[in-house]
Amino acid sequence: MVRTADLLPLAVAVPLLGAVALVVVGRWLPRPAIDALVTVWAVLEAGCLAWLWLRTGDGHSVSWLGGWSPVRGESVGIVLVGDRIGVGLALLTAALVLAVVVYSWRYFDEPPVAHAGTFPALLLLFEAGMVGFALTGDLFDAFVFFELMGAVAYALTGYRIEDPRPVQGALVFGVVNSLGAYCSLLGIGLVYARTGELGFAQIGVQLARHRADTLLSVAFVLVITGLLVKAAVVPLHFWLPDAHSVAPTPVCMLFSGVMVELAVYGVARVYWVVFSGPHGIAQPHLRAVLVAAGVLTALVGAVMCWQQRHLKRLLAFSTIGHVGLFLTGAALLTSASTAGTALYVAAHAGVKAALFATTGVLLDRHGSVDEHGLYRRGRDLPLVGALFALGGLGLAGLPPFGTALGKAVTEHAGEEQFPWLPAVFVFVSALTGGAVLRAAARIFAGAGPRPRERYAGPETTGSGEEPEIRDPQRRIPTPMLAVPTVLLAASLALGLLPGPGVALARAARQFTDRTAYTAAVLGHPATPASPMPDVGWSAEGVLLALASTALAVLFAAAAVWGPALRSPLAGRAAALCEGVGRRVVVPLRRLHSGHLGDYVAWLAVGVAVLLVAMSV
Repeated sequence: MVRTADLLPLAVAVPLLGAVALVVVGRWLPRPAIDALVTVWAVLEAGCLAWLWLRTGDGHSVSWLGGWSPVRGESVGIVLVGDRIGVGLALLTAALVLAVVVYSWRYFDEPPVAHAGTFPALLLLFEAGMVGFALTGDLFDAFVFFELMGAVAYALTGYRIEDPRPVQGALVFGVVNSLGAYCSLLGIGLVYARTGELGFAQIGVQLARHRADTLLSVAFVLVITGLLVKAAVVPLHFWLPDAHSVAPTPVCMLFSGVMVELAVYGVARVYWVVFSGPHGIAQPHLRAVLVAAGVLTALVGAVMCWQQRHLKRLLAFSTIGHVGLFLTGAALLTSASTAGTALYVAAHAGVKAALFATTGVLLDRHGSVDEHGLYRRGRDLPLVGALFALGGLGLAGLPPFGTALGKAVTEHAGEEQFPWLPAVFVFVSALTGGAVLRAAARIFAGAGPRPRERYAGPETTGSGEEPEIRDPQRRIPTPMLAVPTVLLAASLALGLLPGPGVALARAARQFTDRTAYTAAVLGHPATPASPMPDVGWSAEGVLLALASTALAVLFAAAAVWGPALRSPLAGRAAALCEGVGRRVVVPLRRLHSGHLGDYVAWLAVGVAVLLVAMSV
């Protein structure tokens, strides 16, 4: 009989072993056999994590590797800890990796025989890093898994080394994220010097015995810097659109679907277990700083998303906008906001991965991801157009999508402390969803006049891209249509079925209970101390969701048909938009210069601002 705790190391080992197997035998197997083999490994991993989710229930699963369990509360062993949030995020990762594997069956050109197993092996290695990060209970091992994830992400971004653009994107990704990782490692060193511990629970116990001081605040900021860089929080976000615009489409599905969300999870986990003790970081202060960072990120991401014509960059900036909302939800520091954010993240993963998948179909068929250049060229792909538009509505928060439910719960949790917060959620959802609907109307329906340039300034068009398959005129493979369909259906199910919401409500209560986590790791019994939050539809939530959807449709319609209107009101609105664009949007777009030195400078600025804000 397999113990629940034994499933934790197995969940990390399965994709690692799969990657090794693919590298070893990949040079001798034909492509169909490699696809079958990686699919089997992906199914095994998803099954293992689903089993772990069911067996863990509302408690904690704890595995001390090598049997190095604590003695009188102290241990030098490495611990893996599973709760419903951590295991659920690992399961979401496995589900998306399986979707990407199936999507990629017919996606790439046949690679050279000697390298046939490289891409699927990298996918499994990437999965191992993400799952290990979600399940670890050790601060240094969280850094190790995070760096494994990052190193593989660099390789996946620059997978097509014959094209200089992916190599440049991977270089920017690698340098900026590595600098963030060095900050995190320095923060871990400060924490270790203060406590002599590396386990989350043990550090939390030790810090509870010390009064908060400047060193503690500095250590916290440095530890979360690498996480905030990976989460693409403004102004640490510049690498993300550059990487997304050049990475293979299946890789973008994972980057936007789960990788950046894992970083937000890491910030929340580190705070709740390590720094939320009696003498830890003050909640009101941290809440104000992180909510400000989240709102700024959400607004910048939404505005930049609206300005894009390169579809991959458009979706990348929409990810930045929604990550800002996720960080804001996590920063509210309540079990209700945590439950809403978890549901929002899970539903958003399905919607965003489906949008990238349909964008990949356009790239395959037309060799372009330029909204303007694709005008009316997608009319031969009605099913793809319907899926793309449905994804835009899901992004905008149309009920009964899970994105709408997660957004509604998070809005309700935050409006008591910040009454203006629902307006931010509505605006960001509407603007990002409206950008997708605008592109859908132009590309797949040929709506409105041919788009024209509005502002002078730097712009990435997305035209002249290389198709990622051999024959762009082939019949679209069934998996490339089935995968986005299933992903959107799953996002709908999260809003329709009550089970996931109830499970995540219990998970959020458990996630925010530092005492229960520490007791489970150290082998002491504990019971939940806080009430279970209410996760369900409300009249206010439905109205706000409908408002954001209606606003998204209005934004899209104004962009598509507005230039053809001759009324004085339309002229004044156009003049106003022109003025705002030249004074606000163009300077903002120029900040995204593509120059590595600029991005490193903004990283330094972001860290300095956080240090000052947390030390005040």
